[in-house]
Amino acid sequence: MDKLSTRKALLAARLDMPDRLERAALLQRVLRIWLVGRSDEVIGAYWPIKGEFDPLPALYRWQEDAALAENSASNMAPGHEGWAQLATESIASRSPRKIGLPVVNKQHKTLTFHAWYPGCPMEEDAYGIPKPQDTELIVPTLLFVPCVGYGPGGYRLGYGGGFYDRTLATLQPRPVTVGLGFCNGWLPDMEPEAHDIPLDAILNDKGVVWPG
Repeated sequence: MDKLSTRKALLAARLDMPDRLERAALLQRVLRIWLVGRSDEVIGAYWPIKGEFDPLPALYRWQEDAALAENSASNMAPGHEGWAQLATESIASRSPRKIGLPVVNKQHKTLTFHAWYPGCPMEEDAYGIPKPQDTELIVPTLLFVPCVGYGPGGYRLGYGGGFYDRTLATLQPRPVTVGLGFCNGWLPDMEPEAHDIPLDAILNDKGVVWPG
């Protein structure tokens, strides 16, 4: 497989998908269901570019669910004298769960993750991708990774920069890694190279692809 030409073709197809909204809604549902029952409290994700699936709405709901559970545990229902104050506080400040977005170290070509929440200050990184500005450094136990393509054995085709492979080699303990992509990114003939690190799971708009 010629990775360069395959990557180019998949990116073009992804940008031209006529049913992007429908597929994205399906994958949002798959992602939310997959998260049910997991014990992770710190999740790393990504800011979507080049037609990537956006995981942030589903993850914000995941964060919100924990905050609502905290309110229920304290028996604070709507109408309680403290409810109005809670309603004005951010979900991120009340939830034990944290969402992180990557910040690129251009020198070492690795990623660190900083806390993100809707409306948090953002700035562009060295590659023009939005990143959280001066928020808390966090270490995810679960990491969602965008896939341009993906194939048997849990291997992904990315943009060719190697950022995730180098980052995973340095993170201790290594987080659970989950690839996210649309079903047209499946590459049945994809063969990994020696340096490729397989993902622990892959989800697409039809469900769980790997392990499958």
